[in-house]
Amino acid sequence: MRAPLPDAGAIAALPPDGGAEFNRLVFEASPYLRQHARNPVDWHPWGPEALGRARDEDKPIFLSVGYATCHWCHVMEHESFEDAETAALLNAQFVCVKVDREERPDLDAAMMTATQLFTGRGGWPNSLWLTPDGKPWFCGTYFPREDRGPQRPGFKSLLTGLRRLWDERRADALDQAEAVVEAIVQQGRLPEPAPGGLSGRALVDVALSQLAADFDPLQGGFGGAPKFPPHQALALLLEEHARSNDAALLGIATRTLEAMAAGGIHDQLGGGFHRYSTDARWLLPHFEKMLTDNALLLPIYAEAARRTGREDLAAVARGIAGWALRDMRDEAGGFHTALDADSEGEEGRFYVWRPAELAALLGEADAARFGCIYGVQAGGNFNEEATGERLGTSILYLPKPLAEAAVREGVGEAQLAAWRERLRAARDGTRIWPERDDKVLTSWNGLMIAGLARAGRLLDEPAWVAAAGEAADFCLRELREEGRLLAVYRAGQAKLAATLDDHVFLALGLLELHEATGQARWLTEARALADALLARFANPDGGFYFTAADEPVLFARRLDPHDSALPAGNGVAAQVLLRLAAVAPDHAERYRAAARAALDRLAPAMARLPRATLSLMAALADDLAPAAHPERRSS
Repeated sequence: MRAPLPDAGAIAALPPDGGAEFNRLVFEASPYLRQHARNPVDWHPWGPEALGRARDEDKPIFLSVGYATCHWCHVMEHESFEDAETAALLNAQFVCVKVDREERPDLDAAMMTATQLFTGRGGWPNSLWLTPDGKPWFCGTYFPREDRGPQRPGFKSLLTGLRRLWDERRADALDQAEAVVEAIVQQGRLPEPAPGGLSGRALVDVALSQLAADFDPLQGGFGGAPKFPPHQALALLLEEHARSNDAALLGIATRTLEAMAAGGIHDQLGGGFHRYSTDARWLLPHFEKMLTDNALLLPIYAEAARRTGREDLAAVARGIAGWALRDMRDEAGGFHTALDADSEGEEGRFYVWRPAELAALLGEADAARFGCIYGVQAGGNFNEEATGERLGTSILYLPKPLAEAAVREGVGEAQLAAWRERLRAARDGTRIWPERDDKVLTSWNGLMIAGLARAGRLLDEPAWVAAAGEAADFCLRELREEGRLLAVYRAGQAKLAATLDDHVFLALGLLELHEATGQARWLTEARALADALLARFANPDGGFYFTAADEPVLFARRLDPHDSALPAGNGVAAQVLLRLAAVAPDHAERYRAAARAALDRLAPAMARLPRATLSLMAALADDLAPAAHPERRSS
């Protein structure tokens, strides 16, 4: 475990460089940056001081971008950034900068684009070498410290070679930097409309056809391994089912939801979902638990439960909400960002079980029955991701449907629930917890507010709606300064200008609260965010930039139509504006016109990559034929 940092008073007394024990990251609020505060690397946060030092000392910048719950970020830190020899190479040859990608999604997106262009792939940690003015000229992701054969140089060799290149062939490095920046700018340009291109309902139909073609009827989900929770696909399928009553659409959604719920990606004891499955059958997860995945899945499970009458799907929604309210709430009312994949230096250790551990808690006979139901094996079912080594531990999952397995083992529902609760309490109370990233992000909280409010309304859980209201009050109280929204809060401090995602995700949450409660104040606040969106983020030709017009630009203002781990800000913006047009008739035309302008301008991107623009598809479908939502309130 990491040693705790000193208290605020002791930190304030340190010299500006952190002194002998720390580096400059000790002064930062981000949990990810603070994880690296004791590294012997002379880290700087991103900002004018680091860039100015690089210019003054005529040094290239080494930039490392990651996040607090990233397993491979921890691996690279332990191998390289905690190593004195490697740190000496970095400090002598580069100005070293750390960035929390969740605090700076604008910077993260630009630098990840650079790495993808440079290497053909991406991931975190993202490792880049920049000119002193911040332009990337060499990029990669995780590097092992030592060489692994001639085709894979280690990080130390790479540092020496890149510094030699900078010293001896700087013109080539500078040319490369200009080429990378130009490629980033070019990739960010939207495709122009093509004569005879698809538009309107045809776009949505193509997206649905692609989903049906990619659907895995055996394992659920789409395509092969790895499998990520397909939030936007599921949301679109359920909305389209509401319009068409097409049973096939509902079948794809429910098969995926039940397969995910049965898998190891679902925390069978504590509720909620891990980040993704490394295999095609949802068994072996990457264990970090993100607020966003669960915020997006919560209303989808609730909606599917309402459509089908299936209590098992409703139970999954209740598990997600229970996890969020129990384990992720900030004492001030917002929600924390994530739980780490690792504990005690091992990925997944907090979540896996040995038969003897189960027997100690349940007794031999009951542990055997529980293990049969939840897939526990004597030799373990968990393979370590990097090596494939079987470690003798098991991830809890459901190899057979729960009701069927319980009947086979002669176990009633109440008994199973009691066993699960006993194991969860023991796990949570005696094991060393994964680290928690306890910053509060406006955008991610907006999604959880929306999820709790919608699911609470659908499943008649007023406590969830109340918690959503408390989180919304927190965001509106603590994450605004002089009327403008901010992006990040931690330990009593809010900072950084809000992005497109912050505005539209929070507006979505407020609209769901208005729908759940009928309270006019939520609609008023949602309209204020939409008005700020139109005033400061709108592209005159349609669509919305990620950063406001009066914020600094890195390479070029980004206008992105594509979903990622989050729905595209432009997709949610169009959804929010259309919903506002439906409930705020005095401004309906203005909001509807802005949504349609975005959909028109982004239609060529939707036609080019239908599966990557599903949040825009959902907005387009709603504009063409709004789904029946009798509970939506007008004001």
